Amino acid sequence: MALSPGLLLVAGSFAAFRLLNRGLERLVPPPPSARRNRWKWRNIWTSLAHSLLSGGGALAGFCLHPGLSEDLVGTHPPGAHSLVAVSVGYFLEDFVDMLCNQKLHQSWELLFHHSVVIVCFGIAVLLHQYVGFALVALLVEINSIFLHLRQILLMANLVHTTCYRLNSIVNLGTYVVFRIATLAWMSRWLFLNRENVPPATYAVGTVGMAIMTPMNIILFYRLLRSDFFKSSRDMQREKEQ
Repeated sequence: MALSPGLLLVAGSFAAFRLLNRGLERLVPPPPSARRNRWKWRNIWTSLAHSLLSGGGALAGFCLHPGLSEDLVGTHPPGAHSLVAVSVGYFLEDFVDMLCNQKLHQSWELLFHHSVVIVCFGIAVLLHQYVGFALVALLVEINSIFLHLRQILLMANLVHTTCYRLNSIVNLGTYVVFRIATLAWMSRWLFLNRENVPPATYAVGTVGMAIMTPMNIILFYRLLRSDFFKSSRDMQREKEQ
């Protein structure tokens, strides 16, 4: 039985992000302050590459196809299915990378988050449905660009710089617009369309949103406390994680 093109794309994406991760230390050598945690330096740059690709692709999709929001189930623009499949491959790669390099008590939240995303996006890839809904979810990656930049600056000991401060402000702004507002819109869409979505898919979507929403609210609180009400001890602890 031949693999579907979607699954082949997932596998190819996994391999491509794995290769990128392995080669990033040569492309972007870690500064002295990050050499104790080389795998994390590579991991963050790999995540940044995915966020630029998927967030930019999702935003372009909605700009070029403004009517997409009218049908998030059965129709999607060219390339949207491929973008979601590529993202599944990335989240699988990141899951494996954290599992191999980080202690479970430090990574369980992200591993749990990735598991939910892989299941939800995997349904869209396999069924060729809800691709538009998955594309909405990828808008969150626009904020992830600034989350990853924040972590890079933190690891490079550039916390007390104008660049870090500007990134912190943009990070919080995009967090509200592209993460909290997007998740709220997705929850509203699920509720309003509950009669048009199969019970099993509706249950997966509802559970996913029930998990993602509090996780993102907690992360927002942590960002506020760390970047605007931070202590040097908090920053050092975050850097070493």
